[in-house]
Amino acid sequence: MQKIAIYGKGGIGKSTLTSHLAAAFARLGKRVIQIGCDPKADSTSNLLGGQPLTSVMGYLREHDEPPQDLAAISRTGFGGVLCIETGGPTPGLGCAGRGIIATFDLLEDLSLFETFAPDVVLYDVLGDVVCGGFAAPIREGYAEDVLIVTSGEKMALYAAGNIADAVENFRDRGYARVRGILFNRRNVPDEEEKVRAFAATRSLPILADFPRSDAINRAEEEGRTVIEAAPQLPISEKFLALARSLLTSEPQEA
Repeated sequence: MQKIAIYGKGGIGKSTLTSHLAAAFARLGKRVIQIGCDPKADSTSNLLGGQPLTSVMGYLREHDEPPQDLAAISRTGFGGVLCIETGGPTPGLGCAGRGIIATFDLLEDLSLFETFAPDVVLYDVLGDVVCGGFAAPIREGYAEDVLIVTSGEKMALYAAGNIADAVENFRDRGYARVRGILFNRRNVPDEEEKVRAFAATRSLPILADFPRSDAINRAEEEGRTVIEAAPQLPISEKFLALARSLLTSEPQEA
């Protein structure tokens, strides 16, 4: 089982990239779980036809007891991907990070991995602040590899640096490693030079370089990924190539 956490600044496109990567793994015949670790609970919408999914925290707010089976807090999306959202507390009340920890504990109680037996598990994690529950995938050993999504924007690179530092802080415990960078272009000035300089400073490979894509936008309006909507397009092949690369022991730089 390959366990990958995808981190990035809020709004950088990590949920879009995560759902597309999940769809790509599924297209390659892998059993996939995607767990959205963001209070917005919209990580998996492109795999579910744009339909909302009851989050774990949402379920716990509405019921007196935790769910007794996975069916109450999950749904199967495109390609058989099992979709789960942690969700968050009522706005202004509680801590979203604690919601992630509570979700992980519940999924262990429900024997998620033993029941579904996935080949790949993807965690989509907000990376503006890598603390508390948001650090759980790397701090508690849930993830083995971390992919950092960034553009050439200043705050995206700043968040990417914090994420890389957080992973490094747990390195001596045998937890996750940063496997590389996903370059999600925003077409800002000198963007490629800035991202490549950041990657070189951190000695990290750029595993994929994604241009701004109207095809992705059109597919998302339909609640789909381009892997489902237009698998023949070059942008779809980029995700499939990334998925193939990640399945090897040492992925190749794009």
